Amino acid sequence: MTDSEAKPVEALILALPESAGSAIYGLIDVFASTGRLWLALVGDEPGGRPIRSKIVSLSRAPFQCGHGIPVTPDLTIAEACDADIVVIPELWLAPDDDLRDRYAEVKEWLRSRYRAGSILYSACSAAVLLAAAGLLKGKAATSHWGYADLFRRSFPEVRFIPEPTLVFADESGRIVTAGGATAWHDLAIHIISRHCSPGEALHIAKVYLLQWHGDGQLPFASLVRRQAHADSVVRRAEDWLRTHYREPQAVAGVVAECGIPERSLKRRFAAATGSSVIGYVQNLRVEEAKHLLETGDTSFEDIAAAVGYENPAFFRRLFKRSTGLTAGGYRRMFRPIFDAARIG
Repeated sequence: MTDSEAKPVEALILALPESAGSAIYGLIDVFASTGRLWLALVGDEPGGRPIRSKIVSLSRAPFQCGHGIPVTPDLTIAEACDADIVVIPELWLAPDDDLRDRYAEVKEWLRSRYRAGSILYSACSAAVLLAAAGLLKGKAATSHWGYADLFRRSFPEVRFIPEPTLVFADESGRIVTAGGATAWHDLAIHIISRHCSPGEALHIAKVYLLQWHGDGQLPFASLVRRQAHADSVVRRAEDWLRTHYREPQAVAGVVAECGIPERSLKRRFAAATGSSVIGYVQNLRVEEAKHLLETGDTSFEDIAAAVGYENPAFFRRLFKRSTGLTAGGYRRMFRPIFDAARIG
């Protein structure tokens, strides 16, 4: 059997009202091109194994998904049985929406597909649905960096890894999660490489200008996020540190500001925010350094001093650990975006 005659990969793309339409239709478009578009454009290489995808939902009735994009499902979850793969595109969820009280039928369908042998793929926040279905218990997973705190609070049994682009839940590789809002790009490349061929994945990446996010999510993640909690003392500490983080003795200063024992503040701060006090200070300093690298030409030595470090070598190591990039690499990645936006 030739590549062009090979049995198609059967893919089901789950669509819900919270789904991102760009991811749904982007996946459909890319999958439909597999095995034929490169051949049509170049003409001198045979096509690879095609992927045949269908949209599946709770019913066949048309509906609007995220941002009002219309969706017309091909199948209901009751009708959708045999499939090589199931893909769950990004969901528009609030940072505290853990989906544990919704979509019981969908969760059971996902569990049944997994039991039947399908490989499950999630993009970005869709990992939350897999976690709510119990499919990630005791397993590794990633998602958009903005959901790290949700996983910490609601799914502590999941080994959440925010840095990589893709994470295999276990050695079997039957559940794969992807992080980031455009992670469906990386997921599509991986699926085509795995189920069709690496060569076909390269062809599709070239045709669609898809870029593998090899640096992972760390360069894009905000290290400081406002957590919802009811501890007024910790909130006071956060507010004070956002103004005074450059000070050499910031930790001692915030303890004095809050007027409670240092040990008590550190314990309450970690419980409320998921971060240590010194970790919070370091994250504030790295975020300021990122801003300075994005928007100006200040040397890293001067940036280190400006954010509170006398030892630039130490701050270089901290910056690399926090962002996954050297200072120079970070500037090369993000300064052109700032310059382009300013020119525009």
